[in-house]
Amino acid sequence: MPSWNCTRAWWLNIMVWGVFSRHFLGSLVHVPTSLNAIRYVELLDDSFHPFMMFCYPHVNGVFQQENRTSHKSRLATGWLDEHSFEFSVINWPPRRPDLNPIEHLWVILEQGVKGQNTAPTNISKLWTALANIWQVIPVKCFQNLLNLCLLVW
Repeated sequence: MPSWNCTRAWWLNIMVWGVFSRHFLGSLVHVPTSLNAIRYVELLDDSFHPFMMFCYPHVNGVFQQENRTSHKSRLATGWLDEHSFEFSVINWPPRRPDLNPIEHLWVILEQGVKGQNTAPTNISKLWTALANIWQVIPVKCFQNLLNLCLLVW
């Protein structure tokens, strides 16, 4: 999960969380505070779980998450265990962000913000820019990212 620092407006910092599948781009969520275990489980409940149930109504989805402390907490692990009949969780190798397809989407967001004619001047404008860029990422883009990461993995 990136904490964005807009290059041309270095004082702006925003944390976002996003989800996608092979066929659908899910929510991009502004995380207003640091991401502790409680906030992460709230994200799983409020954004991730509905997305998975939409994408995989027949309970055959696979979830990949980073190895952040909040993701590996007892609270998050317990939540994932409770929902293990709905989807499986990939054990992700630590220190391998190159194999994580979401990392490539963060780059797309960063390039999109940097490519704007006017740099965002406050957090609200940065959030709006990120959300707008996220919404127009083509399906083919994240399909290609998944295919590439699966080939390497």
